[in-house]
Amino acid sequence: MLMEADLPEDIEALRALALEQSRKLADVTVAKGEADAEIERLQSIIDAFMRHLFGRKSEQLDPDQLQLGLEDIETALGAARAAREAGTVQPKGDRPRQTNRGSLPAHLERIEQIVDIEDKTCPCCGGGLHQISEDVAERLDVVPTTFRVLVTRRPRYGCRSCESAVVQAPASARIVEGGIPTEALIAQVLVAKYADHLPLYRQAQIYARQGIQLDRSTLADWVGQAAWYLRPLRDHILERLRRSERLFADETTAPVLDPGRGRTKTGQLWAYARDDRPWGGIDPPMMAYVYAADRKSERAEAHLGDFAGILQVDGYGGYTALAKRQQQITLTFCWSHVRRKFFDLADRSPVATEVLQRIAGLYAVESEVRGTSADHRRAARNEHARVIVDDLHHYLEARLRQVSTKSKLAEAIRYALSRWDGLTVFLDDGRVELDTNTVERSIRPLALNRKNALFAGSDEGGDNWAVIATLIENCKIAGINPHTWLTETLTKLADGHPANSVGDLMPWVNVN
Repeated sequence: MLMEADLPEDIEALRALALEQSRKLADVTVAKGEADAEIERLQSIIDAFMRHLFGRKSEQLDPDQLQLGLEDIETALGAARAAREAGTVQPKGDRPRQTNRGSLPAHLERIEQIVDIEDKTCPCCGGGLHQISEDVAERLDVVPTTFRVLVTRRPRYGCRSCESAVVQAPASARIVEGGIPTEALIAQVLVAKYADHLPLYRQAQIYARQGIQLDRSTLADWVGQAAWYLRPLRDHILERLRRSERLFADETTAPVLDPGRGRTKTGQLWAYARDDRPWGGIDPPMMAYVYAADRKSERAEAHLGDFAGILQVDGYGGYTALAKRQQQITLTFCWSHVRRKFFDLADRSPVATEVLQRIAGLYAVESEVRGTSADHRRAARNEHARVIVDDLHHYLEARLRQVSTKSKLAEAIRYALSRWDGLTVFLDDGRVELDTNTVERSIRPLALNRKNALFAGSDEGGDNWAVIATLIENCKIAGINPHTWLTETLTKLADGHPANSVGDLMPWVNVN
């Protein structure tokens, strides 16, 4: 910025300076206009993405791929804003206040920095200055992962009188006996792999940047030993789920190396979940993964054992076969899966559009009763949702007689009608949800891991994955830090926590 003392006294020089400043201002104005246009364009792209994510067409794009796309667009938007601000002339100390898009928790350490003037003499009269106020700004800082070495010394004592007794405190138990990792480091490896989707070889590369040379095989050994200790906790959760009155179930593919054939085979990761919060149930929400080599219905039968109650699932026929063998199981199906069948046809079928509108009416009723008691939900559904369901049933039967039996629309209608009994259980039981989204949310992290690395090197690796992923997912459900919980739990297990008291270690215990 030009000061008055910098202005030339010559008229021609002053005129030249004014013309130069005018050109610079014009250039800045053009650059700012271009930056504003770019920001507007990028923001419109983001708005379109968000409509796909949260709007009626949310199922058009894969949520994980959508997040990756949003990251890139938002990065470009940040660069455009920086370019605009760099070309905008602003007086010092008069920058526009930026919105803090993240909270700064009170528990974080505060490192104060004082930015002060050197001369505290008044520039006007030469008197002494005194502080009248201050501006305080907080920024989030980070110290990269710092390794440290815990040195444990165990003094050994002898007796001068008899010289035969040697006394020493016993060594602390470890998950990896004779190894170098603390339980906190093992927990870090587990969370990075199974929650943050960082394969072990990438973690080894990260550690190497700080001079810590650890083979991937060494990290894998730590993970395997931790999984052995943690397996009883997963099994305890699965047993708790078996005793529930109502469960969700789903499954997803798990590519596994098959060395005998030199390629991969397709295993299955089964997920079972319980969440009674939507109707005010008091049992803690929980879920469990179980690995199996295939998708046969006998797998779910083995996992569920003597479970007796309502099992809410998608349209996979294996569950129907299971319910026929296990008479104590009542199947209820998922309206979200029905909706997807018609959603794919909505752009070319008025019938599909009409069906979607009617299903939307069911979800509107659900939004009004969510969080209320089971009895209230059942009463409201009978008053408002039953008529929608009955009319939709008649509508589907009528349309099925009018369309080609080989068409996709007929296939979607048959999918719904063949599962109608299971789709209508929610009308008479306020505990039942409209869809299986509860368990599908637990499946998504596994799908993301499949995109980052080959799922498992063996069936055993798939089972280890199921064990650790179960516990991390339950930490998420309970709203606690999985690293903190794993560190404390591994320490207790290494110290010999009783096998018959693993229930005391569950993530939801002592959660406010």
